[in-house]
Parts: sequence; structure tokens; C-alpha cells
Amino acid sequence: MTETLIDPEIQKLFKQVSLHIRSRMKVIVALFLFGLVLGIPLAHRVVDWLLDSGVLPSNVNIIVLTPVEFIMIQVKVGAWLGAGFAILALIIDGAWKSGLTKKTPRPARTVVIATISAITLAVAGLFYSWYLLTPMLLDYLATDAQSAGLSTEWRLSSFVGFIVSLCLACAIGFQAPLITLLSLQSGSISREELLEFRRHIWFITFVLGAAFSPPDPLSLFLVAVPIIFLFEAALFWDKITGESKGANA
Repeated sequence: MTETLIDPEIQKLFKQVSLHIRSRMKVIVALFLFGLVLGIPLAHRVVDWLLDSGVLPSNVNIIVLTPVEFIMIQVKVGAWLGAGFAILALIIDGAWKSGLTKKTPRPARTVVIATISAITLAVAGLFYSWYLLTPMLLDYLATDAQSAGLSTEWRLSSFVGFIVSLCLACAIGFQAPLITLLSLQSGSISREELLEFRRHIWFITFVLGAAFSPPDPLSLFLVAVPIIFLFEAALFWDKITGESKGANA
């Protein structure tokens, strides 16, 4: 009954994506564990830096409620870093496939360009999150609570998790144009299919934005809308360059 409510083309697309991810599962798990091991010892420095960065609003106190709270923060930071490594690996893999599909003599060139683009987009997402979203949202949340006469004492795990998840959501979300162009150029999906799934992609973007961003409507809107804009910009770029037509020819 449930399957009949889902477009068969969407089911086919999700199946292709899941099969591709399963074929790279060993690499994904290895990179995730590497990020986890690397991120745990770095978490202490990350927390110290966040507390001394001046991003904490005035009249807000940071508290620790449980003995294991700081340990759990270290694990979460490691998990976030591992997830970033895994996503970068999938992008590089997609770039290699795109280079082979276009029958270039040096597909490694496509990988280098895609890697540089992925890092650049991730840095742009981090700048957007850190210099615009983070101070604005923290100040808004603190002012809103204080105007209601509430004392603003935030848990350390919530404060760090809020900032890191916001940065991670933007760094990953800003990969949208690169992922879109690589998918088109490699022939994984045609432009017509992508346009047909446009409304579904918009919906999924808001769903993923809700999963990664802090749980408030303003954060969701400020995370999802730029990602959708970048996705549409990639479609426009593909239209004027016609690269996906050449790849599929």
C-alpha cells in the first residue's frame, strides 16, 4: 500500500543511490572511524575555542549537568568530523566517475577540480554559518528568553552541538551545486529527470535541513533556502554550458 504512493521513478533513483553507497561502504566506514578517532582529542580544543571566541551572548552562563556530558561532546565532534570525511570521499568518487564518463584522458584532473571545489564550498558554508547564522541565532534565542524573564543558562553539550551542527549543515549543504553537476555530467541522472524531481529535492532539502540544523524554524529556513538557491544555480549553469548533454552523448 505504501509503495503505491511513491513515484516508481523516485524509488528507482533511491535504489541506485543506496546501491552505490553500499558498494563504497567499507571506505565510508573507514573514513568515519578515522574522523572519530581524530576528532575526539580535538574536541577539547574546539570547546575551549568556542567558549573564548566571543560568540556567547551576554548574560548567558554555560553549565554542565552530567559527569559524562563532556565525554559525549568529544564523541559527537568525532562523529561529525567522520561524517564530513565520508561525504568528501563520495564526492571524490563521483568526480572520478564523471571524468571516466566524459572519456577524458586524465579523469584525475576532474577529481582534483572537484576536491578543490568541495573544500571551497565547505569553507563558504562555514563562513556563512559562523559569521552570519551563529551570532544572529544565538543572540535571537538569548534575547527571546531574557525578554520573557527567564535566566539563560545553557548546557555545554547544547551550546557546542548547536554551533557545530549548524556549521556542519552549511558545509554539507553548500555541496549541492557540485553534487548536482557531477550527477549530471556522469550520467547518473538526466537533466529532465532532475527537473521532474525538483519539488521532491526541495522537500528533501528542508527535511535534511531540519535533521542537521538546530530545531527551530528560523534556523531551518536560513539553512535550507541557500542550499536550494545553489541547486538552482547549478541547474542554470548546466543549461548555459550544456556539459551534461555532452557527457550523455
